[in-house]
Amino acid sequence: MIRMRNRPMGLSSAAAIRTVLGLLLAVFAAAAHAQLDITVRKGLARPVPIAVVPFGWQGSGPPPYDLAAVITADLGNSGRFAPMAVRDMISRPTEPAQVNFQDWRVSDVDALVIGRLQQTGPDDFTAQFQLFDVIRGRQLLGFRLTSNRANLRATAHRIADMIFEELTGIPGVFSTQIAYVSEERSGETRTYRLIVADADGENARVIAESNQPLMSPSWSPDGRRIAYVSFEGNQSAIYVQTLRTGTRERVSMRAGHNGAPVFSPDGRRLALTLSLAEGNFDIYTLDLATQVLRRLTDSPAIDTEPTWSPDGETIYFMSDRAGGPQIYRVSANGGRAERVTFEGDYNARPRISPDGNELAVVHRDRGNFRIATFDLRTGRLKQVLTNGLLDESPSYAPNGAVLIYATRERGRGVLATATTDGTIQQQIASGSGDVREPVWGPFPRP
Repeated sequence: MIRMRNRPMGLSSAAAIRTVLGLLLAVFAAAAHAQLDITVRKGLARPVPIAVVPFGWQGSGPPPYDLAAVITADLGNSGRFAPMAVRDMISRPTEPAQVNFQDWRVSDVDALVIGRLQQTGPDDFTAQFQLFDVIRGRQLLGFRLTSNRANLRATAHRIADMIFEELTGIPGVFSTQIAYVSEERSGETRTYRLIVADADGENARVIAESNQPLMSPSWSPDGRRIAYVSFEGNQSAIYVQTLRTGTRERVSMRAGHNGAPVFSPDGRRLALTLSLAEGNFDIYTLDLATQVLRRLTDSPAIDTEPTWSPDGETIYFMSDRAGGPQIYRVSANGGRAERVTFEGDYNARPRISPDGNELAVVHRDRGNFRIATFDLRTGRLKQVLTNGLLDESPSYAPNGAVLIYATRERGRGVLATATTDGTIQQQIASGSGDVREPVWGPFPRP
Protein backbone atom coordinates (compact mmCIF):
# COMPACT_ATOMS: atom_id res chain seq x y z
CA MET A 1 0.00 0.00 0.00
CA ILE A 2 1.23 3.50 -0.85
CA ARG A 3 0.32 6.47 1.33
CA MET A 4 0.56 9.92 -0.23
CA ARG A 5 1.28 13.00 1.83
CA ASN A 6 0.72 16.55 0.69
CA ARG A 7 2.77 16.42 -2.44
CA PRO A 8 4.14 13.42 -4.27
CA MET A 9 7.22 12.34 -5.94
CA GLY A 10 8.48 9.32 -7.76
CA LEU A 11 10.93 6.75 -8.99
CA SER A 12 11.63 4.09 -11.55
CA SER A 13 12.58 0.46 -11.40
CA ALA A 14 16.24 0.20 -12.19
CA ALA A 15 16.95 -2.53 -9.64
CA ALA A 16 16.37 -5.46 -11.95
CA ILE A 17 18.38 -3.80 -14.70
CA ARG A 18 21.29 -3.00 -12.46
CA THR A 19 21.35 -6.56 -11.17
CA VAL A 20 21.59 -7.88 -14.71
CA LEU A 21 24.33 -5.43 -15.62
CA GLY A 22 26.30 -6.08 -12.47
CA LEU A 23 26.11 -2.50 -11.16
CA LEU A 24 26.94 -2.75 -7.49
CA LEU A 25 24.15 -1.02 -5.62
CA ALA A 26 24.62 -0.10 -2.02
CA VAL A 27 22.18 -1.16 0.63
CA PHE A 28 20.55 1.86 2.21
CA ALA A 29 18.48 2.07 5.41
CA ALA A 30 17.12 5.58 5.78
CA ALA A 31 15.05 7.63 8.14
CA ALA A 32 13.32 9.54 5.39
CA HIS A 33 11.92 12.46 7.26
CA ALA A 34 15.27 13.61 8.64
CA GLN A 35 16.87 16.84 7.48
CA LEU A 36 20.12 16.67 5.57
CA ASP A 37 23.39 18.11 6.84
CA ILE A 38 25.92 19.61 4.43
CA THR A 39 29.66 19.33 5.04
CA VAL A 40 32.19 20.92 2.68
CA ARG A 41 34.85 18.25 2.15
CA LYS A 42 36.89 20.15 -0.43
CA GLY A 43 36.71 23.86 -1.27
CA LEU A 44 38.63 26.56 -3.05
CA ALA A 45 42.16 27.24 -1.84
CA ARG A 46 41.08 30.81 -1.09
CA PRO A 47 37.32 31.23 -0.84
CA VAL A 48 36.11 34.83 -1.10
CA PRO A 49 35.94 36.50 2.35
CA ILE A 50 32.43 37.90 2.72
CA ALA A 51 30.43 39.43 5.54
CA VAL A 52 26.64 39.15 5.66
CA VAL A 53 25.55 41.57 8.36
CA PRO A 54 22.38 40.70 10.32
CA PHE A 55 19.47 42.48 8.66
CA GLY A 56 17.78 45.42 10.31
CA TRP A 57 14.15 44.99 11.35
CA GLN A 58 11.23 47.39 11.17
CA GLY A 59 8.00 45.91 12.47
CA SER A 60 6.07 44.80 15.50
CA GLY A 61 7.62 42.23 17.82
CA PRO A 62 10.83 40.31 17.12
CA PRO A 63 12.06 39.67 13.55
CA PRO A 64 10.03 36.85 11.98
CA TYR A 65 13.06 35.29 10.29
CA ASP A 66 16.85 35.57 10.20
CA LEU A 67 17.44 36.18 6.51
CA ALA A 68 21.15 36.85 6.97
CA ALA A 69 21.72 33.46 8.62
CA VAL A 70 20.24 31.61 5.63
CA ILE A 71 22.21 33.73 3.14
CA THR A 72 25.39 33.11 5.11
CA ALA A 73 24.79 29.35 5.21
CA ASP A 74 24.03 29.22 1.47
CA LEU A 75 27.19 31.07 0.50
CA GLY A 76 29.37 29.21 2.98
CA ASN A 77 28.05 25.80 1.96
CA SER A 78 28.85 26.55 -1.67
CA GLY A 79 32.56 26.19 -0.87
CA ARG A 80 33.32 29.42 -2.77
CA PHE A 81 32.91 31.87 0.10
CA ALA A 82 34.25 32.24 3.64
CA PRO A 83 31.59 34.16 5.59
CA MET A 84 32.70 36.16 8.61
CA ALA A 85 31.19 35.19 11.95
CA VAL A 86 28.80 37.81 13.33
CA ARG A 87 30.81 38.02 16.55
CA ASP A 88 33.86 39.16 14.57
CA MET A 89 32.12 42.05 12.81
CA ILE A 90 33.45 45.47 13.77
CA SER A 91 30.11 47.10 13.01
CA ARG A 92 26.66 46.07 11.87
CA PRO A 93 25.42 48.57 9.30
CA THR A 94 21.95 48.23 7.81
CA GLU A 95 22.01 51.34 5.58
CA PRO A 96 24.56 52.22 2.86
CA ALA A 97 25.44 55.47 4.62
CA GLN A 98 26.58 53.46 7.65
CA VAL A 99 29.19 51.43 5.73
CA ASN A 100 32.82 52.31 6.43
CA PHE A 101 34.81 50.49 3.75
CA GLN A 102 38.13 51.01 5.48
CA ASP A 103 36.92 49.14 8.56
CA TRP A 104 35.95 46.17 6.43
CA ARG A 105 39.22 46.26 4.48
CA VAL A 106 41.12 46.07 7.76
CA SER A 107 38.98 42.99 8.55
CA ASP A 108 40.11 41.38 5.26
CA VAL A 109 36.58 41.30 3.86
CA ASP A 110 36.25 41.45 0.07
CA ALA A 111 32.45 41.58 -0.18
CA LEU A 112 29.82 42.97 2.17
CA VAL A 113 26.07 42.36 2.33
CA ILE A 114 23.72 44.54 4.36
CA GLY A 115 19.94 44.62 4.43
CA ARG A 116 16.70 45.40 6.14
CA LEU A 117 13.41 43.55 6.62
CA GLN A 118 10.30 45.69 6.95
CA GLN A 119 6.79 44.66 7.85
CA THR A 120 4.32 46.29 5.46
CA GLY A 121 1.15 44.44 6.48
CA PRO A 122 -0.14 41.73 8.81
CA ASP A 123 1.46 39.06 6.60
CA ASP A 124 3.44 41.21 4.17
CA PHE A 125 7.15 41.97 4.30
CA THR A 126 9.75 43.74 2.18
CA ALA A 127 13.37 42.65 2.21
CA GLN A 128 15.95 45.08 0.85
CA PHE A 129 19.66 44.34 0.49
CA GLN A 130 22.86 45.78 -0.96
CA LEU A 131 26.03 43.97 -2.01
CA PHE A 132 29.29 45.96 -1.89
CA ASP A 133 32.76 45.44 -3.33
CA VAL A 134 34.81 46.41 -0.29
CA ILE A 135 38.11 46.62 -2.16
CA ARG A 136 36.79 49.16 -4.67
CA GLY A 137 34.35 50.77 -2.25
CA ARG A 138 31.28 50.55 -4.47
CA GLN A 139 27.86 48.92 -4.61
CA LEU A 140 27.51 45.94 -6.93
CA LEU A 141 23.91 45.00 -6.39
CA GLY A 142 20.77 46.23 -4.68
CA PHE A 143 17.27 44.77 -4.72
CA ARG A 144 13.95 44.93 -2.89
CA LEU A 145 11.82 41.78 -2.64
CA THR A 146 8.33 41.30 -1.19
CA SER A 147 7.21 38.18 0.66
CA ASN A 148 4.71 36.75 3.09
CA ARG A 149 5.83 35.14 6.33
CA ALA A 150 5.76 31.59 4.96
CA ASN A 151 8.10 32.48 2.09
CA LEU A 152 10.78 34.41 3.97
CA ARG A 153 13.19 31.49 3.79
CA ALA A 154 12.66 31.29 0.03
CA THR A 155 13.33 35.02 -0.14
CA ALA A 156 16.66 34.51 1.63
CA HIS A 157 17.59 31.79 -0.87
CA ARG A 158 16.70 34.14 -3.73
CA ILE A 159 18.95 36.85 -2.31
CA ALA A 160 21.78 34.33 -1.96
CA ASP A 161 21.25 33.30 -5.60
CA MET A 162 21.60 36.90 -6.79
CA ILE A 163 24.72 37.50 -4.70
CA PHE A 164 26.28 34.24 -5.87
CA GLU A 165 25.69 35.04 -9.54
CA GLU A 166 26.97 38.60 -9.23
CA LEU A 167 30.22 37.46 -7.60
CA THR A 168 30.88 34.26 -9.58
CA GLY A 169 29.09 34.71 -12.89
CA ILE A 170 27.30 31.39 -12.27
CA PRO A 171 23.52 31.30 -11.58
CA GLY A 172 22.84 30.30 -7.99
CA VAL A 173 20.80 27.17 -7.21
CA PHE A 174 19.92 27.85 -3.58
CA SER A 175 16.25 28.33 -4.54
CA THR A 176 16.02 24.93 -6.22
CA GLN A 177 14.94 21.58 -4.81
CA ILE A 178 16.25 18.04 -4.82
CA ALA A 179 14.41 14.74 -4.67
CA TYR A 180 15.84 11.55 -3.22
CA VAL A 181 14.92 8.13 -1.87
CA SER A 182 15.34 6.58 1.54
CA GLU A 183 14.88 3.06 2.83
CA GLU A 184 14.29 2.26 6.48
CA ARG A 185 14.58 -1.24 7.92
CA SER A 186 12.91 -2.55 11.03
CA GLY A 187 13.52 -6.26 11.39
CA GLU A 188 12.21 -7.83 8.19
CA THR A 189 10.14 -4.79 7.29
CA ARG A 190 11.35 -2.21 4.81
CA THR A 191 9.81 1.19 4.27
CA TYR A 192 10.63 3.18 1.15
CA ARG A 193 10.08 6.91 1.04
CA LEU A 194 10.31 9.55 -1.66
CA ILE A 195 11.38 12.93 -0.39
CA VAL A 196 11.59 16.46 -1.76
CA ALA A 197 13.77 19.02 0.01
CA ASP A 198 15.29 22.42 -0.55
CA ALA A 199 18.74 22.30 -2.13
CA ASP A 200 20.29 22.92 1.31
CA GLY A 201 18.51 19.84 2.72
CA GLU A 202 15.96 21.83 4.72
CA ASN A 203 12.17 21.52 4.46
CA ALA A 204 12.40 17.80 3.70
CA ARG A 205 8.92 16.47 2.92
CA VAL A 206 7.91 12.83 2.59
CA ILE A 207 5.97 12.67 -0.65
CA ALA A 208 5.14 8.98 -0.77
CA GLU A 209 5.97 5.86 1.17
CA SER A 210 5.51 2.15 0.55
CA ASN A 211 6.65 -1.24 1.76
CA GLN A 212 7.62 -1.99 -1.86
CA PRO A 213 10.54 -0.34 -3.71
CA LEU A 214 10.23 3.19 -5.06
CA MET A 215 12.96 4.20 -7.47
CA SER A 216 14.52 6.70 -9.93
CA PRO A 217 12.64 9.99 -9.51
CA SER A 218 12.55 12.35 -12.48
CA TRP A 219 11.44 16.00 -12.40
CA SER A 220 9.24 17.53 -15.06
CA PRO A 221 10.87 20.59 -16.68
CA ASP A 222 8.50 22.95 -14.85
CA GLY A 223 9.21 21.30 -11.48
CA ARG A 224 5.55 20.59 -10.83
CA ARG A 225 5.50 16.83 -11.40
CA ILE A 226 7.70 13.85 -10.70
CA ALA A 227 7.72 10.56 -12.59
CA TYR A 228 8.76 7.38 -10.81
CA VAL A 229 8.40 3.62 -10.65
CA SER A 230 6.62 1.82 -7.84
CA PHE A 231 6.63 -1.91 -7.20
CA GLU A 232 3.39 -1.94 -5.24
CA GLY A 233 1.57 -5.21 -5.82
CA ASN A 234 4.95 -6.72 -6.80
CA GLN A 235 4.58 -5.28 -10.31
CA SER A 236 6.62 -2.40 -11.68
CA ALA A 237 4.56 0.55 -12.85
CA ILE A 238 5.39 4.13 -13.81
CA TYR A 239 3.50 6.97 -12.18
CA VAL A 240 3.42 10.71 -12.74
CA GLN A 241 2.57 12.66 -9.64
CA THR A 242 1.64 16.33 -9.25
CA LEU A 243 3.46 17.82 -6.29
CA ARG A 244 1.02 20.56 -5.39
CA THR A 245 -2.08 18.37 -5.18
CA GLY A 246 -0.60 14.95 -4.48
CA THR A 247 -2.62 13.37 -7.27
CA ARG A 248 -0.90 10.74 -9.35
CA GLU A 249 -1.58 8.94 -12.61
CA ARG A 250 -0.34 5.51 -13.57
CA VAL A 251 1.01 5.93 -17.08
CA SER A 252 2.57 2.52 -17.73
CA MET A 253 1.94 -0.90 -16.25
CA ARG A 254 2.72 -2.98 -19.28
CA ALA A 255 3.73 -6.63 -19.18
CA GLY A 256 7.29 -7.13 -17.98
CA HIS A 257 9.54 -4.35 -16.79
CA ASN A 258 8.49 -0.66 -16.62
CA GLY A 259 11.40 1.52 -15.62
CA ALA A 260 13.66 4.58 -15.76
CA PRO A 261 11.17 7.30 -16.79
CA VAL A 262 12.62 10.69 -17.78
CA PHE A 263 10.59 13.71 -18.90
CA SER A 264 11.26 15.24 -22.30
CA PRO A 265 12.34 18.91 -22.27
CA ASP A 266 8.81 19.99 -23.22
CA GLY A 267 7.24 17.78 -20.54
CA ARG A 268 4.94 16.03 -23.01
CA ARG A 269 6.69 12.68 -23.25
CA LEU A 270 8.61 10.22 -21.16
CA ALA A 271 11.61 8.23 -22.28
CA LEU A 272 11.47 4.90 -20.48
CA THR A 273 12.67 1.30 -20.45
CA LEU A 274 10.20 -1.49 -21.21
CA SER A 275 10.65 -5.22 -21.64
CA LEU A 276 7.07 -6.02 -22.69
CA ALA A 277 6.06 -9.63 -23.24
CA GLU A 278 9.26 -10.62 -25.04
CA GLY A 279 11.34 -9.83 -21.97
CA ASN A 280 14.10 -7.75 -23.56
CA PHE A 281 14.93 -4.27 -22.23
CA ASP A 282 14.59 -1.54 -24.87
CA ILE A 283 14.13 2.23 -24.99
CA TYR A 284 10.75 3.75 -25.80
CA THR A 285 9.07 7.13 -25.68
CA LEU A 286 5.56 7.54 -24.31
CA ASP A 287 3.28 10.45 -25.22
CA LEU A 288 1.57 11.31 -21.94
CA ALA A 289 -1.53 12.78 -23.57
CA THR A 290 -2.21 10.03 -26.12
CA GLN A 291 -0.43 7.03 -24.55
CA VAL A 292 1.25 6.41 -27.92
CA LEU A 293 4.47 4.38 -27.58
CA ARG A 294 7.42 4.73 -29.95
CA ARG A 295 10.10 2.08 -29.86
CA LEU A 296 13.59 3.52 -30.31
CA THR A 297 15.85 0.47 -29.87
CA ASP A 298 15.42 -3.14 -30.87
CA SER A 299 18.49 -5.03 -29.73
CA PRO A 300 19.04 -8.35 -27.98
CA ALA A 301 21.20 -6.39 -25.51
CA ILE A 302 19.93 -4.58 -22.44
CA ASP A 303 19.17 -0.94 -23.28
CA THR A 304 18.16 1.22 -20.32
CA GLU A 305 18.58 4.48 -18.32
CA PRO A 306 17.56 6.92 -21.07
CA THR A 307 18.10 10.67 -20.82
CA TRP A 308 17.14 13.47 -23.22
CA SER A 309 19.38 16.01 -24.88
CA PRO A 310 18.33 19.58 -23.95
CA ASP A 311 16.83 20.16 -27.40
CA GLY A 312 14.71 17.01 -27.20
CA GLU A 313 16.14 15.65 -30.46
CA THR A 314 18.35 12.88 -29.06
CA ILE A 315 18.13 10.26 -26.34
CA TYR A 316 21.26 8.89 -24.66
CA PHE A 317 21.09 5.52 -22.94
CA MET A 318 23.15 2.72 -21.45
CA SER A 319 23.57 -0.58 -23.29
CA ASP A 320 25.67 -3.71 -22.90
CA ARG A 321 25.54 -4.51 -26.62
CA ALA A 322 29.35 -4.16 -26.83
CA GLY A 323 29.86 -6.66 -24.01
CA GLY A 324 29.84 -4.19 -21.12
CA PRO A 325 27.88 -1.08 -20.12
CA GLN A 326 28.56 1.85 -22.46
CA ILE A 327 26.65 4.96 -23.50
CA TYR A 328 24.84 5.22 -26.85
CA ARG A 329 22.56 7.76 -28.45
CA VAL A 330 19.63 7.51 -30.82
CA SER A 331 17.29 10.02 -32.44
CA ALA A 332 14.11 10.66 -30.44
CA ASN A 333 12.29 9.68 -33.64
CA GLY A 334 14.12 6.36 -33.85
CA GLY A 335 16.90 5.12 -36.08
CA ARG A 336 20.35 3.62 -35.77
CA ALA A 337 22.00 3.88 -32.34
CA GLU A 338 25.52 5.31 -32.15
CA ARG A 339 28.08 4.53 -29.46
CA VAL A 340 29.29 7.57 -27.50
CA THR A 341 31.77 6.36 -24.84
CA PHE A 342 34.91 4.38 -25.66
CA GLU A 343 37.21 5.09 -22.71
CA GLY A 344 36.93 2.60 -19.87
CA ASP A 345 35.17 -0.76 -19.69
CA TYR A 346 32.18 0.51 -17.68
CA ASN A 347 30.15 3.67 -18.31
CA ALA A 348 26.57 3.74 -17.06
CA ARG A 349 23.67 5.96 -15.87
CA PRO A 350 24.17 8.85 -18.36
CA ARG A 351 22.99 12.38 -17.62
CA ILE A 352 23.41 15.37 -19.95
CA SER A 353 24.50 18.81 -18.79
CA PRO A 354 21.97 21.64 -19.28
CA ASP A 355 24.05 23.10 -22.14
CA GLY A 356 24.21 19.72 -23.89
CA ASN A 357 28.01 19.69 -24.10
CA GLU A 358 28.86 17.28 -21.31
CA LEU A 359 27.84 13.81 -20.21
CA ALA A 360 28.03 12.61 -16.60
CA VAL A 361 28.25 8.85 -16.05
CA VAL A 362 29.08 6.18 -13.51
CA HIS A 363 32.58 5.21 -14.65
CA ARG A 364 34.70 2.31 -13.43
CA ASP A 365 38.02 3.79 -12.33
CA ARG A 366 40.69 1.39 -11.03
CA GLY A 367 38.04 -1.04 -9.87
CA ASN A 368 35.83 1.57 -8.20
CA PHE A 369 32.60 3.12 -9.44
CA ARG A 370 32.96 6.90 -9.65
CA ILE A 371 31.30 9.89 -11.28
CA ALA A 372 33.06 11.09 -14.41
CA THR A 373 32.30 13.46 -17.26
CA PHE A 374 32.75 13.12 -21.02
CA ASP A 375 33.03 15.96 -23.53
CA LEU A 376 30.30 15.27 -26.08
CA ARG A 377 32.00 17.46 -28.67
CA THR A 378 35.18 15.37 -28.66
CA GLY A 379 33.94 12.09 -27.19
CA ARG A 380 36.82 12.13 -24.72
CA LEU A 381 36.77 11.52 -20.99
CA LYS A 382 37.11 14.93 -19.32
CA GLN A 383 37.55 14.17 -15.65
CA VAL A 384 36.86 11.67 -12.89
CA LEU A 385 35.22 13.94 -10.32
CA THR A 386 34.80 11.67 -7.30
CA ASN A 387 36.95 9.25 -5.32
CA GLY A 388 34.46 6.91 -3.69
CA LEU A 389 34.21 3.15 -3.94
CA LEU A 390 30.59 3.07 -5.07
CA ASP A 391 29.37 6.42 -6.42
CA GLU A 392 26.19 6.39 -8.50
CA SER A 393 23.13 8.32 -9.77
CA PRO A 394 24.67 11.60 -11.00
CA SER A 395 22.32 14.52 -11.59
CA TYR A 396 23.21 18.02 -12.79
CA ALA A 397 22.11 21.15 -11.00
CA PRO A 398 20.17 23.39 -13.41
CA ASN A 399 23.15 25.78 -13.64
CA GLY A 400 25.33 22.95 -14.95
CA ALA A 401 28.11 23.79 -12.49
CA VAL A 402 27.42 21.11 -9.87
CA LEU A 403 26.50 17.41 -9.81
CA ILE A 404 24.70 15.63 -6.99
CA TYR A 405 25.20 11.87 -6.62
CA ALA A 406 24.86 8.99 -4.16
CA THR A 407 27.77 7.32 -2.41
CA ARG A 408 28.75 5.36 0.71
CA GLU A 409 30.45 6.77 3.78
CA ARG A 410 31.40 4.46 6.68
CA GLY A 411 28.76 1.96 5.71
CA ARG A 412 26.02 4.56 5.29
CA GLY A 413 24.30 5.78 2.18
CA VAL A 414 24.81 9.53 1.76
CA LEU A 415 24.45 12.12 -0.94
CA ALA A 416 27.31 14.25 -2.17
CA THR A 417 27.97 17.05 -4.62
CA ALA A 418 30.94 17.95 -6.78
CA THR A 419 31.49 20.94 -8.99
CA THR A 420 32.03 19.96 -12.60
CA ASP A 421 35.55 21.38 -12.52
CA GLY A 422 36.37 19.14 -9.55
CA THR A 423 37.38 21.97 -7.22
CA ILE A 424 34.63 21.69 -4.58
CA GLN A 425 33.09 18.61 -2.96
CA GLN A 426 30.40 18.32 -0.30
CA GLN A 427 28.79 15.53 1.64
CA ILE A 428 25.08 15.61 2.40
CA ALA A 429 24.04 13.13 5.08
CA SER A 430 20.81 12.34 6.86
CA GLY A 431 21.17 12.59 10.62
CA SER A 432 19.45 9.28 11.29
CA GLY A 433 19.60 7.12 8.19
CA ASP A 434 20.81 6.44 4.67
CA VAL A 435 19.70 8.17 1.47
CA ARG A 436 20.16 7.53 -2.27
CA GLU A 437 19.06 8.26 -5.87
CA PRO A 438 19.19 12.06 -5.82
CA VAL A 439 17.86 14.14 -8.68
CA TRP A 440 18.18 17.92 -8.88
CA GLY A 441 15.06 19.88 -9.77
CA PRO A 442 14.86 22.74 -12.30
CA PHE A 443 15.05 26.45 -11.60
CA PRO A 444 11.79 27.57 -9.97
CA ARG A 445 9.29 29.23 -12.27
CA PRO A 446 7.05 32.16 -11.33
